Amino acid sequence: MKYTLFRKQQLKCSLETAWDFFSNPLNLATITPKDLGFTILTKEDKLDKIYSGMIINYKVSPLMGIPLHWQTRIDQVNMYHSFVDFQEKGPYKYWKHHHEFVINDGGVLMKDSIEYELPFGIIGDITNKLIVRQKLIDIFDYRYNLLEEMFNTKVN
Repeated sequence: MKYTLFRKQQLKCSLETAWDFFSNPLNLATITPKDLGFTILTKEDKLDKIYSGMIINYKVSPLMGIPLHWQTRIDQVNMYHSFVDFQEKGPYKYWKHHHEFVINDGGVLMKDSIEYELPFGIIGDITNKLIVRQKLIDIFDYRYNLLEEMFNTKVN
């Protein structure tokens, strides 16, 4: 069964600032909780700016510290508007993360729409209900709080 998670956040910055930050794959490690052991394996010189077809390799330890290889492909890049990352290899049967940026009076509204499916049929569905769904919510809550500090807190 496919599941969805939708998040949005108002950022007090320019569209260019938001795009430059979120379209740089190296910044993903910055906004991922440390306990996930998230490491980008793709060489930095290959990750300057995203483009359709870009492949990024990671190591992540989402459960019990067990390291997993995760590979995503960037697709549907619409400069300063949106991009999608798809899982090519990894812990999910299916993973699609659509990133969207909408300019407004307050700066930029960032929208994340995640569609995912776990392997193993009914066992995957039970695992989602017991563990995975809440883990994803926790990850995006962590990001929300960190991004609030980074983009929405004025230093006096």
